[in-house]
Amino acid sequence: MTYEEHLDEVTTLIYERFGLSEAAAIKLVMRAQADGYFSDHDDDPSICTQLRAEQDAKRVFKQYSKPAAETPARPRRPGPPR
Repeated sequence: MTYEEHLDEVTTLIYERFGLSEAAAIKLVMRAQADGYFSDHDDDPSICTQLRAEQDAKRVFKQYSKPAAETPARPRRPGPPR
């Protein structure tokens, strides 16, 4: 399969297996792609197989479905309440 077909398959597997909406599955794959997760796939299309798509779906879901770390709130200065 081509690189694009591989990404489509990973997205479909995430949608079907992990109960996310299609839009949420697409966002996960796009985040992983922007992070360089699929760089090797683009360089070497021979790794774009069904088995690899299944493995990638699990890894992408596990790694990218977690919410981004929240920025800690700045501590308030002591003083009278506002």
